[in-house]
Amino acid sequence: MRIRVAHLYPDYLNIYADRGNIAVFERRAALRGHALEITGVAPGASLDPSSFDLIYVGGGQDREQALVAPDLAERGQLLRTAVDEGTALLAVCGGYQLLGRSYRGRDGSSMPGAGLFPLETVAGDRRLIGDVLLDVDLDGCTTTVAGFENHAGRTLLDPGAVPFGRVLAGHGNDGASRLEGCRVAAAIGTYLHGPLLPRNPVLADWLLARALEHAGGDGYLEPLADELERLAHVVSAGRARSRGGR
Repeated sequence: MRIRVAHLYPDYLNIYADRGNIAVFERRAALRGHALEITGVAPGASLDPSSFDLIYVGGGQDREQALVAPDLAERGQLLRTAVDEGTALLAVCGGYQLLGRSYRGRDGSSMPGAGLFPLETVAGDRRLIGDVLLDVDLDGCTTTVAGFENHAGRTLLDPGAVPFGRVLAGHGNDGASRLEGCRVAAAIGTYLHGPLLPRNPVLADWLLARALEHAGGDGYLEPLADELERLAHVVSAGRARSRGGR
């Protein structure tokens, strides 16, 4: 099948090799006989999110976030509608922050958000940096997700909001709540960089399956061997565990 992917702002939000997540989607789809049709979306470009099966937003520095924030905020209602209709989405770090309601910097300035995720982010006094390990439930499939975080933002979820995972090691959204990321339907926002998907094949396939369902398929993916991917996960999880609960 053809999986239509919208990659938002690839020339702005591409820090920490997060562009590699697209490469993982493309390769894991191809190994099952599916093809990704990737459309890069620049600020001001026309975009109907409902015409895509998967939307990806990477991470970026504050300067780049400020450049794309107004454009992303204008797309908020369309993005919310697309997710309500089953479109899968992955947003990492800066992209995750900008899909909340707003981001307030240490100087008091505020960037608008798209309002997809029920949360707000404010800048903290120090950066939260290091390896992270999460306990995650993907519709009854419990797994661990490993990655790397480096963010000054303190993200506060609304009451009743669903986190992406619970922190086993690392900081997470705010360094205190032991919550990380946010999930709305098949949309996931997270601070985990690295890139995230090479060491977490279960998550990559869960998102691909949701995209396939949106494309009209049954969401079934043939299992892959994943020896190297599992080893990468074990190494990353071990580094996170070695740093303990903070």
